[in-house]
Order: sequence, then structure tokens, then C-alpha cells
Amino acid sequence: MSETGRKILVVDDEQNMRIALYEALSRGGHEVSVAENGSMALEMIRKSRPELLITDIKMPVMDGIELLRQVKALVPELPVVIITGYATVDTAVEAMKQGAFDYILKPFPVEIIEETVLRVFGGKTIRPHRAVPSVSAKAAGMLAEKPIIGRNPKLLQLMSRAKTVASSKATVLILGESGTGKEVFARYIHQESDRRDGPFVALNCAALPEGLLESELFGHEKGAFTGAIVSKKGKFELADGGTLLLDEIGEIPLHLQAKLLRVLQEEEVDRLGGRAPVKVDVHVLATTNRDLEEAVKEGTFRQDLYYRLNVIPLKLPALRERPEDIELLAEFFIAKYSGQYGKAIKKLSKGSRERFACYGWPGNVREMENLIERAVLLSMGNELDLWDFWDDVEVPAEALAAPDLVVDSGPPVESAFAVEAANTSAALDGGLQPLRDVERQMILQALDQTDNNRTHAANILGISVRTLRNKLHEYRSQGLIS
Repeated sequence: MSETGRKILVVDDEQNMRIALYEALSRGGHEVSVAENGSMALEMIRKSRPELLITDIKMPVMDGIELLRQVKALVPELPVVIITGYATVDTAVEAMKQGAFDYILKPFPVEIIEETVLRVFGGKTIRPHRAVPSVSAKAAGMLAEKPIIGRNPKLLQLMSRAKTVASSKATVLILGESGTGKEVFARYIHQESDRRDGPFVALNCAALPEGLLESELFGHEKGAFTGAIVSKKGKFELADGGTLLLDEIGEIPLHLQAKLLRVLQEEEVDRLGGRAPVKVDVHVLATTNRDLEEAVKEGTFRQDLYYRLNVIPLKLPALRERPEDIELLAEFFIAKYSGQYGKAIKKLSKGSRERFACYGWPGNVREMENLIERAVLLSMGNELDLWDFWDDVEVPAEALAAPDLVVDSGPPVESAFAVEAANTSAALDGGLQPLRDVERQMILQALDQTDNNRTHAANILGISVRTLRNKLHEYRSQGLIS
């Protein structure tokens, strides 16, 4: 170990997460130990004191908050970082009250844990060489999964029920409006089951034509139909030993519903053109935003299949029914896309928070995620304002008066460009035009006047060449210029 490496203890009851963090931190030059519960961690700390403790919250024997309390009583100066996939305001507040250094929400990119370790030790640690992968593909997958964010009582009750049945073979039917996170919930069930190390296979039943859907579900033998030049396993076989998600199951044609029912009952599949059935061991989950009871009455969905699927029904609440989760979700997506696009993390403005709270969210969590990705990319102010999310909101005059063009990392520039941009904005179409559009027009106009000489254009605009270069890169990444 290098002399600048640190002794770090990782505590998590999930083996894959322990492996992921061990690999990530070891490649950073640290001496990493792991424990699977709080009691084991305390014994290890007494025998050989680490320089940093990273612990999960939800663990058997002793949870992370209790471990934090006991560690702070034993070694008050030991920094502790809390990681969790079950974020609530209460646990975050309690962790900070007990002296946690930081509180990180799973999943997180490898860079987040690296930066946290850097902050713990004041930047005096080894940075991993970027030519070497930080973690294995499997470990990276563990750190990148989508979590369920929220503290809504109904959502937490559904999570508890899902965890209870996760390791059974009972078919789970996940209901809910489009965008409520049905596939995310299905992946949660898989991760909480004893099949978590097996495959998770998802099939969107609405995305495939009828002829192809049968082959995708059940597989086919070579020569079974025109174009079948090789044998192919279906999704049931590919999911053997794991979990199969049948997304939008209400879209399966009637004649395939009968074949699907037989597979669920007999636990074996008949490939197209096959000579004998193939046994499969699969936990089947299904999702739909349709009213299957109504579809049964209409004759478009088999009643016997509905009863077979509806063993464990879980109906996810719409986002408008989860008001206490709106800001939690917003903060998560802001952090996610700020990290993805290399942007500074900004807070929602007061106006944005108020509109988020009263907005109906017809597209649910998916709509919020898409809006926040857009806002993170387009925002030019210090906060994420209403006009960053919605096109029907005009940019106020005070926002136009201070464009977010800066000289390197210095303060906003008060230049001829700023004044001209504001004047141009007010004059266009007799009203207001989004500041980002005015800014882009001014930059392109300056480049045109100087025959694309960036140095001269930057001088005209009153900004640095570096800022101009960054703006042009941003416009190209958004497809606004070629």
C-alpha cells in the first residue's frame, strides 16, 4: 500500500455491494476491509482502528445508525460515511445528528465515493488512474442500479410487502399509471430475492409485433419458420434461475395468452418447432397500466390468466399521491444529471418548488426525471427556475439583466454583451425571448462579424476565450449548432 493510502472499513450486508466498494477503493490505493454487519464491524474496529468507516443503514443484527452511535462513543474522531438505498429525511437528519461525515444515496457512481474519500482526508489521498477501470462490470452494475426514492407511507408499505414475497415463486402483478416506476419496483423485488445473483430479464410486450413476440417469449428451433437460421432461447429460458419481467402484459394477443398460462402453470416452455418442452425455474413479474379486470369483461384478456397473474397485486401510487416525495425525487435527479453532464448541483428556486408541489404530474416520476434532465442542461442561473423546466414560462427582466456568462471562474460579467443581450431580448417579437436564445444569437453574430476568430469575438462579447469555447461546446452537445 502506498504511504498516502488509507485504512477504510466497509460495512454492508449485501455481498455484491461489499465487493463493489472493495474494488473501487482498493484501486484507489487504499487498504480496505469489509464486514457484513455492525457487530462484526465493532470487533474489527477494536482490533485494528480504520481511518474511515463506510456503512449501510439497513442491516441485520445492528443497523447503520446504531453502529454510528457506538462508533462515536468508542472512537469519536473516526469519520463515518452513511450509504443507503432507503433514503428518508428522518434517517438523514439522525445520521447527521449522530456525527456522520456524509450521507450518500444508493446507487451512486464510483466518482461519488472517490470524491467523498478525498473530502474526508482533505484531498490527501491517491486518485485512481483513469486508464484502469475503477470497478468490475458486475460491481459497476451494483453501484448504478436505480433506487426507489420516497417516504410515502403507501409506497413504504408496498416495499415491505414486495420484500416479503420476493423470494417466493408467487406471480407479482405491478399496477400503476405510466411513469410511476413499475420496472424500477420489479428490479427492487429481484434484488431483495434469493435470486438476486441470477439473471433479471425484461420484455416489453407492447414493443414487439405479434409474430416476433411468441419467439421472444418461448424461443424457436432452427428452421421453425422462414428466417429462423439458428436456434434461439426465449426470455423464459434466458431468465432460468432468476426473474422475468413481462412489461405491459395487457398487450399480449389472446392466442399467446393461452400459451403463457400453460408455461406459468407447468413451468416448462415449448420452443417454436421444438420436439420436447424445456423445464424452467423463473419468478415471473408482470406490469401494466391497463385495467385488466375491464379487459377481461371486454374479452381482450383471459380471465384464467388474470387470476394466475394477480396472485400478489401491488398498485403503485401516482406521484401526485406522494407529495412528501416530490422534493426527495427532485434532489436525486438533480444530483444524478448534474454528475452525468458535469454541471454544478443547483437547488430548485422557490417558484419551482411551489409549482412542483401543486403540479399534477400526469407523466409521474418519468416526467419529472425528463424535466430535470432538461433543466440541468439548460439552466444558466444560480438556481433551477421555472423557465428552465417549462417553455410556457417567460424569463423575467431581472433574469435577462444578468446573463450567466463568466470570465473563467470569476463573477458574472457586466459587459457591452450583457447590455446588448438584454436590449435585444426586449426588442425581439415585441416581448421576451429566453435568455439562452439571445445569448446564442449574440455569440454567433460576434463570430460571424470576426470570420470565426474566437479571440476577437470573445473581446467583442466581453468574455474569455475559454468561456466562449465552453459555450460553443454546450451548443453542439445540445444540437443547436453544427
